[in-house]
Amino acid sequence: MDHAAHSPTPHGTQHGSAHHDDHAGIGKYLAVFGALCVLTGASFWTYADWPVRWPFHDQPAVGWAFMMAVSCTKALLVVLFFMHVKYEASWKYVLTVPPVFMSIFLVLALVPDIGLRNREAFGGRVPSPERLANMAMPAAPHADDAHADHADH
Repeated sequence: MDHAAHSPTPHGTQHGSAHHDDHAGIGKYLAVFGALCVLTGASFWTYADWPVRWPFHDQPAVGWAFMMAVSCTKALLVVLFFMHVKYEASWKYVLTVPPVFMSIFLVLALVPDIGLRNREAFGGRVPSPERLANMAMPAAPHADDAHADHADH
């Protein structure tokens, strides 16, 4: 019996195991590339009138939500297949699940602040005078600055 052909590698797996067969084949990568191209076309379609107009063209929030879902799906495909995370051990969940929850909580925590800064977002609700007094406002251009710009040219 030839022990060299069946001896385990230093990692405890055998050569030619099913784990290595999961990576094999360019067809899988071409399929993921095709899916990425289709998803890119779908996100482009939300704001292009070609070949057919996007059905929710008058509702930009629907387009934004759709494009966000498409971009998350594309990122997931890239991470899983091109970064080979799909073939990693189960410790990948320990590294990825907590940041996902933290990012969701961060977005939810910032929603009220962002909503109160935009007067038009919630039907014209005006911020309190205290908030308006402490809010950063863009500086108005000075007349002297306009003359200085023209003098340099």
